[in-house]
Amino acid sequence: MTNEERPLLFLDVDGPLLPFGINTLSNPIPHSHLARLRPEVGRHLAALPCDLVWATTWNEDANTEIAPRLGLPQLPVVTWPDSSDDHHHEDQWFGLHWKTRTLVAWAAGRPFIWIDDEHTDSDREWITAHHPAPALLHHVEASCGLNNEDFPLLQEWLRRPHNHDSTQETSS
Repeated sequence: MTNEERPLLFLDVDGPLLPFGINTLSNPIPHSHLARLRPEVGRHLAALPCDLVWATTWNEDANTEIAPRLGLPQLPVVTWPDSSDDHHHEDQWFGLHWKTRTLVAWAAGRPFIWIDDEHTDSDREWITAHHPAPALLHHVEASCGLNNEDFPLLQEWLRRPHNHDSTQETSS
């Protein structure tokens, strides 16, 4: 399987990798919240049969601050449009997450998983209507983060043939 055929895995940081906890906002030590990163999650991510891509507002900082702590290599980073860019929002897609259109464009027709704590049914419906390949929107509770129970589901989806699947949503 060539890289163009491998599914993508778009990975958010805040919530999925850095769960929001009681001490998140009150901790005065810079970057001390990074101690909540779990290296075993990085090992599980690296073992998935897909191409990992940062889909986070951390941007390139995800490669300098997050990847080394998870044991991941430098990953591609989705570049977000300026908030002032016109996205031609259609009324029927009210409630669409601000990342959705950019991720579909970035995927360029490849199957993908999007791990985030903020996507909704509107995102799933829009992706189904605008993306020619299958997609899995895997919702992670921001208070818990991505955990070992999530990986069998991700593995199963990635190993299935993706010729005619539709967009799906799962939760951890």
